[in-house]
Amino acid sequence: MKNLEQEITFDYFYGSASERSSYYRIPRLRVTGPQFRKSSTDAKLLYGLMLDRMGLSAKNR
Repeated sequence: MKNLEQEITFDYFYGSASERSSYYRIPRLRVTGPQFRKSSTDAKLLYGLMLDRMGLSAKNR
């Protein structure tokens, strides 16, 4: 069994390092809005994925 007190380290983004990663944008209202409270996190993530694809489609006409 692993030692549960083992230190965990994370690599954080500094300066322009975040520009080398890609992100999905999910509107804040979709996450925190009371009308979406019953929506699952999977549904909210799927919305972000679909929004990204729609943006790519619009960009490519």
